[in-house]
Amino acid sequence: MSYDNFLPNSDRLRKGNIVSDTATLSAKFQISIPKAVRTARHWKAGQEFAFIPKGTGVLLVPVPKRAELAGIAKGSRPEDYRDREDRF
Repeated sequence: MSYDNFLPNSDRLRKGNIVSDTATLSAKFQISIPKAVRTARHWKAGQEFAFIPKGTGVLLVPVPKRAELAGIAKGSRPEDYRDREDRF
C-alpha cells in the first residue's frame, strides 16, 4: 500500500504527484470540476456521476454506459451460476 495519498500537498508536489485542484459549492449547490481534472479524466459535459460517501468525504465516480460494459464478464463460467432456486 502506498502512503503517498496521505502526505500533505507540499510533500506530494515534491514527490511528483499532482496537487489536487479545489472547487467551491455555489448557492445553487453546484460544483464546477476544475479543467485540469476534467481533461486528465476525459470527462465530458452531460456525463453522469455517482456520489459514494467515504468517511467524512465523498467519492465521485463516473457511471459507465451500457456499451462500455460490453465484454466485462468475458471468460466467466455460467455453469457455476447460482440462482434463487438452489438456496435454502
